[in-house]
Amino acid sequence: MIRNATPDDVPVIHQMVRELAEYERALDEAKATQEQLCEALFGERPAAFAHIAETDEGDVAGFSLWFLNFSTWRGVHGIYLEDLYVRPEKRGGGHGKALLTELARICVARGYERLEWSVLDWNTPSINFYKSLGAKPQDEWTVYRLTDEALEELGAGA
Repeated sequence: MIRNATPDDVPVIHQMVRELAEYERALDEAKATQEQLCEALFGERPAAFAHIAETDEGDVAGFSLWFLNFSTWRGVHGIYLEDLYVRPEKRGGGHGKALLTELARICVARGYERLEWSVLDWNTPSINFYKSLGAKPQDEWTVYRLTDEALEELGAGA
């Protein structure tokens, strides 16, 4: 049901990234190209990793895309789950749980001590699903982000 993504999966991963962005009401922000995803996942120095969830018939049901982070407090790597997506018509079949289970398995096998991700505060179905697995919200932390002009200005020393 869960397998490592291959370069042949890049078009369907790209499509699902766009589906996820549309679901999250931010399709205009999804600017990644297939070429960028291919380089990030399968280039000379991969920066991210992906898994594919398939149905018993071999149809792609969803994906996870993740990268390593590092905790200075724990002194070890962890996994940051950038995207977890199961196509609406495939939800309820255990694919999301199987993708998270695979990432948890990788963490345990490699000695990583954290599996983290973000979820939009209005996404109640996902929040309830994550809580059912034992995940705990990090309500005391607020995510900050620099992009576009603000990032350019700071990077230029302004």
